[in-house]
Amino acid sequence: MTATRVLVLNSGSSSVKYQLLDMRDSSRLAVGLVERIGEETSGLKHTPLANGGASREQTGPIADHEAALKAVAAELARDGLGLDSPELAAIGHRVVHGGRHFTEPTVIDDTVLAEIERLIPVAPLHNPANLTGIRTAQALRPDLPQVAVFDTAFHTTMPESAARYAIDVRTADEHRIRRYGFHGTSHAYVSRATARLLGKEPSEVNVIVLHLGNGASASAVRAGRCVDTSMGLTPLEGLVMGTRSGDTDPAVIFHLARVGGMSIDEIDTLLNKKSGLIGLCGDNDMREIRRRIDQGGEDAEQARLAFDIYIHRLKKYIGAYYAVLGRVDAVAFTAGVGENAAPVREAAVAGLEGLGLAVDADRNAVRSGEPRLVSPEGARVAVAVVPTDEELEIATQTYALVESGNSE
Repeated sequence: MTATRVLVLNSGSSSVKYQLLDMRDSSRLAVGLVERIGEETSGLKHTPLANGGASREQTGPIADHEAALKAVAAELARDGLGLDSPELAAIGHRVVHGGRHFTEPTVIDDTVLAEIERLIPVAPLHNPANLTGIRTAQALRPDLPQVAVFDTAFHTTMPESAARYAIDVRTADEHRIRRYGFHGTSHAYVSRATARLLGKEPSEVNVIVLHLGNGASASAVRAGRCVDTSMGLTPLEGLVMGTRSGDTDPAVIFHLARVGGMSIDEIDTLLNKKSGLIGLCGDNDMREIRRRIDQGGEDAEQARLAFDIYIHRLKKYIGAYYAVLGRVDAVAFTAGVGENAAPVREAAVAGLEGLGLAVDADRNAVRSGEPRLVSPEGARVAVAVVPTDEELEIATQTYALVESGNSE
């Protein structure tokens, strides 16, 4: 029996998202989420898709990631999809930070684990949780290939002119300070899917990808390779996000410390958790912000300001990456806001008609889970909505790596 299934794990600090896929046809056999790990109110929602089964939910304390993955394994086993199945080819893990070392998916061994651990100082919120998920999965299936797929890998093709900050080179190198970028699996998937939508190969097109969720990032992709991206050393740089400030004058930090008397930890919390949309208007949900704007009244003013700042930053990045690429074939919107917020797409390209960018109002208003063009017929630059699929991208890269190893 040929093993064709891949379990994708995305381990957060207090959650585990998972999907089981069959790579013969990229179909999903099961999906689920364990959240609030370590709390009394932990919850697991599991949905078996192979047989059209109904979702199952359980609540109650789940002490740690080991207990969470054992609970996931038990749910999969109930559907005949257990981790002991000979059809399971590998487990693919999302790892947020791979630094400069990891440029492609990698079979995990002790050396890889040590390097992921060494990168914790530049990804303190993410890499520890990713490591916990990996080690727990290894304990459950020590005989199975475990593959790390790195958020940063797609961006390692950036030239030094885009990746380096203009600070002292020795200091930067000593502390591994450079622009790494994130959301790489999404940018990779969406840039290729956009090329398919245009009926071309990735090597034939230049695409600006706008991954707009609670976290948001932009990338400039030339012929299938990333040449610039908006996030930097950490996911804080770049676009206005749900709770993150994005681009900020570094002197703001000095000012808050010297004049405001704030500690480094307080400033970190401010910029990462109390800024962006929630800092500007008290809401980080674009749907709620648009509702406030559309209703009008006193509650609309701050919401409108937050929306305008969000769009202003987004438009600046579109223009900047247009200049970086020189020729743009498509601008692709993806992730929760990018896929669902028609007013964001309309506002982001408004006034850029001179660059060949526009949206058709009727096409833009359509809600669909399929990749689609929302630009007018015959537009010089396509404007596309392309649902991202990071889990499929991780599974595809994991399976391809394991299969290539088997063939060798």
